Amino acid sequence: MGGPGLEDLLRAATPQVLGAVVRRYGDFDRCEDAVQEALLAAARQWPAEGVPDDPKAWLITVAARRRIEILRSETARRQREEAAAGFVAGPVPETDDSLTLLFLCCHPALTTSSQVALTLRAVGGLSTAEIARALLVPDATIGQRISRAKQRIREAGARFVMPEPAERSTRLAAVLRVLYLIFNEGYTASSGPSLHRIELSTEAIRLTRQLHARLPGDLLDGEVAGLLALMLLTDARRPARTRADGGLVPLAEQDRTAWDASLIADGIDLITTTLASAPIGPYQVQAAIAAVHDEAATAADTDWPQILRLYDLLTLLEPGPMVTLNRIVALAMTRGPRAGLAALDEAALTGHHRIDAVRAHLLELAGDLPAAREHYAAAARGTLSAAEKRYLESKL
Repeated sequence: MGGPGLEDLLRAATPQVLGAVVRRYGDFDRCEDAVQEALLAAARQWPAEGVPDDPKAWLITVAARRRIEILRSETARRQREEAAAGFVAGPVPETDDSLTLLFLCCHPALTTSSQVALTLRAVGGLSTAEIARALLVPDATIGQRISRAKQRIREAGARFVMPEPAERSTRLAAVLRVLYLIFNEGYTASSGPSLHRIELSTEAIRLTRQLHARLPGDLLDGEVAGLLALMLLTDARRPARTRADGGLVPLAEQDRTAWDASLIADGIDLITTTLASAPIGPYQVQAAIAAVHDEAATAADTDWPQILRLYDLLTLLEPGPMVTLNRIVALAMTRGPRAGLAALDEAALTGHHRIDAVRAHLLELAGDLPAAREHYAAAARGTLSAAEKRYLESKL
């Protein structure tokens, strides 16, 4: 979609352009298609002809004309066509539709995978091909996912408005979950040759910043700030997570001078403020854990007892197998690998390569190298990430 500068311009304009066109015509699914065609037209024309004086007005006008063509092809009533034909965008209002679009894309009628794909396209401004590349799935799969999502929104009778107060908290939880999933897939890709998919983690941070800055006061709770802080504190370590050949560098071995100090400062400021002023939720606790890691000058300086206490709290707020596994790591680092192995046996976790990786690490620390080899090999067989696989095989 053109060069980096043009891509950024088009992605930033997408929510406002889509909002203006949806307000004019009302049907989200066809308007979203029309806006996508306008974005493609801009990507083709602007590099050769130059960026218009008012890019958003240009995009709105082109999208509106495309929507008129769709109306005509559907044999719409003549008077509706005539009313639409007179629409040309003037100055674009300052209304920002990112929040409304985020809530619409996370409609409860949609599956989580559809919410992720539709959010990346309608709010993030990524093309179907870009989303497919980022998620390592075929273009056709993403196209079908987005098409079904828009059909379900239409069938559910969803309107392009912020949800009613009674529904807002539930829908906000879905928005946060989608942004969290997008970030995690970008920070540690579940499959593929690279450990990171920077376009996903970067987009998740951008959208979460917008959510935090623009959410109405009645919806702005500590979890929005907690999620943003978690992303910043985690992403700060990205420069040190891989070697020049793309190999994984575990947290304990990372060059902490390569961490992004400004992101760490922003994240710590956010989580410190929100923990003092808002009810505590799972994202805030995860951000607090990330802050403890980031504040340690060396791996040996890590305050593992504090991290263990935070995982105890997270287990109460949001229990789950990955929380249990991470708590076991903190327990082992606090009380020794044998205590961690005993807790791992008691938890009886199954079904994920990271369980084998943790067991292997604890066995290595405990001096049982043959058993550690066995579980490193099992973990290497289980991961779909090439970077993780290379690291785990190197441990053998």
